[in-house]
Amino acid sequence: MTNQYRVNRREWDSRRVRTLRRHLGLTQCELADMLGTRQQTISEWETGLYRPRGTSSTLLSIIAERAKFEYETVPPEKQSKKP
Repeated sequence: MTNQYRVNRREWDSRRVRTLRRHLGLTQCELADMLGTRQQTISEWETGLYRPRGTSSTLLSIIAERAKFEYETVPPEKQSKKP
């Protein structure tokens, strides 16, 4: 039996988790329910206290792909203002 889903696992940092949740229009509690975790865990990810790993990271990637969530693989560079 083959797995029909080929998931590109991404690095999930606080900014990406928060941006995905907002893209989906969910509260922390609603995203936690989708992932089978606690709201506090989502908060800890979004504040950078912890990062998603293992199954949670894979589930976030699946949810992101299904939602057609476009996220950057490299953070954008800060643009400097020229006088």
